[in-house]
Amino acid sequence: QLHLVESGGGLVRPGGSLRLSCAASGGNLAFYYIGWFRQAPGKEREGVACISSADGSTSYSDSVKGRFTVSRDYAKSMVSLQMNSLKAEDTAVYYCAAVGSWTVSTPQALCAVADYDIWGQGTQVTVSS
Repeated sequence: QLHLVESGGGLVRPGGSLRLSCAASGGNLAFYYIGWFRQAPGKEREGVACISSADGSTSYSDSVKGRFTVSRDYAKSMVSLQMNSLKAEDTAVYYCAAVGSWTVSTPQALCAVADYDIWGQGTQVTVSS
């Protein structure tokens, strides 16, 4: 069973940058679709950046498009989320999630919470001056 651990969260000023990492163990990352999600207090969990293992395609929410970049390093079994030009509204707990490619019927990146069945414990990102 794939196991995911996020790191890299913290406190950053508006306009700053953070890089989140998701370390995977117990499986080959090349066979999993990966998504980054976030959940702010009182709000539902939402997908922000996702990447397909089938064709390498990515998907971003409109709120982060142009500011966030998702990437993967199979050699290190790691998926990263580079977050630039951070805003106060980006404050949330960020989660890394995975789903086996053999269960997916589309080559395109998936970015809905219901698409994923393996979750990390989350890392807090706070954007504040």
